[in-house]
Amino acid sequence: MIERHLDIVTADGDMNSFVVYPEEGGPFPLVLFYMDAPGKREELHDMARRIATVGYYVILPNLYYRQVREFHLYLPGATRERMRELMDGLSNAMVCQDTRAMLDFAASESSARSGPVGAVGYCMSGPFVFAAAAEFPDRIKASASLHGVKLYSDAPDSPHKTADCIQGEIYFGCAETDNWAPPELVDDLDRHLASTGINYRIEWYPGTNHGFVFPQREGMYHKASAERHWERLFALFQRNL
Repeated sequence: MIERHLDIVTADGDMNSFVVYPEEGGPFPLVLFYMDAPGKREELHDMARRIATVGYYVILPNLYYRQVREFHLYLPGATRERMRELMDGLSNAMVCQDTRAMLDFAASESSARSGPVGAVGYCMSGPFVFAAAAEFPDRIKASASLHGVKLYSDAPDSPHKTADCIQGEIYFGCAETDNWAPPELVDDLDRHLASTGINYRIEWYPGTNHGFVFPQREGMYHKASAERHWERLFALFQRNL
């Protein structure tokens, strides 16, 4: 595998990112990996590597770059209060702007294939990947939100409001027990998406809690469901990219 730590230039500054792709056989379809709230860290690097091993060029950015170059919840001195401040400093529009920067960067990379793009977002980034799929319908053809939050709300920028712009396939993997995405929210989302006619799937993961895909999330990681999420994700990318 080829791994690089680099800065991607955006309108708001340099976005430090982790890039990984196979050594042989390129160029590879591009996959954008949007981090969860605890921040860009080695656990996510490992997940990006797993995606890359099956034949993708993966970009994992630090979405908090506007405020801090390095933060994750497991660093000495990091607090959940600081994490919430950083998380609240982001918006769907900001991340769509960052998505454009990633697409522009990848266009100059010989190992990244032009054409359909995949995107995956976890927890905090569930709405970001949802919004990006609608903002870039001609590029993002396979997107996935795993235990995503704020997918359907009264907020002016709630991503469900532009869902009808999505041209690719989108997948929502939902934890059975999730205070941030309770069943009634997901049911509202399902009813709305059914009215748009887009290609989507909502799947529940029985016996799971919010954050079930992360191996280092003590007390939350659910191995069987995490492996099923990989199966769904790779099949989604294979169908569309």
